[in-house]
Amino acid sequence: MTKLPARRFHLVFSVVMGVMMVFLMTFVITMVNVGWQANFLAAWAKAYAVALVVAIPVIYYLAPIARKITARWVNLP
Repeated sequence: MTKLPARRFHLVFSVVMGVMMVFLMTFVITMVNVGWQANFLAAWAKAYAVALVVAIPVIYYLAPIARKITARWVNLP
């Protein structure tokens, strides 16, 4: 498998983080709100699709800010 160039790290990170975070969070929140019903998968898939479109750009733009804030609070080696 060919690796992407390092300059694409932030974009790939945003997509991977978005997919994982949105998968888990929409599953949990849909389960809390709808419960395990016949329409659960449809409701979850809709929530997942909407949240993913929002989450990836949010992660892309806010992750650098979060890193800077964290760096102020944590002594890095």
